[in-house]
Amino acid sequence: MKKFLIIVAVFAAGCAATRAHAPASVYDFGLDRPPTRTAGASSRLAEISAKLLVTATSPTWLDNPAIRYRLAYHNPGQTYIYANSRWVSPPAALLAQRVKKQIASAGGSAVVSGGDGVRTDYALRLDLEEFTQVFEMPGKSRVMVALRASLIEPGTRTLLAQRSFQMEQPAPEANAAGAVTALTEASDALIDNLIGWLGQELSETKGKASR
Repeated sequence: MKKFLIIVAVFAAGCAATRAHAPASVYDFGLDRPPTRTAGASSRLAEISAKLLVTATSPTWLDNPAIRYRLAYHNPGQTYIYANSRWVSPPAALLAQRVKKQIASAGGSAVVSGGDGVRTDYALRLDLEEFTQVFEMPGKSRVMVALRASLIEPGTRTLLAQRSFQMEQPAPEANAAGAVTALTEASDALIDNLIGWLGQELSETKGKASR
């Protein structure tokens, strides 16, 4: 009997260790989606030949891969993180990558990185301000994505245009997977608006420069 109890104890300890060391679920924005709502903006960007430097920053609390949520019904000023789920990289980096791909897929304009040593015509700076799941009550949540975009002329550091964008969307599930799905969809919708604004601003800036 004593030997049996020892075997059971060892098995239980092994199961607990397995649960404790379970690998975290790692998420990104998934496969690139085909252009939809950005069709008009993409065609406008395709007509503009320019080199763009795209950078993204975020406050310290968002500058990590954690998937964050708020309990609006309890303490909306505090953020929490899902213990066993995370992004593959900080949200600002994921957004910047998505924006670069959307610009590049439109054609016309080229996207370069800061370390390329290539002279650029414009710099697009993205300041991520919110990227969380918000629970209005237990079991019911929505997501919020908010950023400020600045179009800058690198040579003179002149601010050509600036605009804030915000997108909210209900989460399909009250968990990390639901947060990822909704944050991805909200980010894509926000990027649609961002690309539209960028195409319009670049078109107007180019038009003024040619006069």
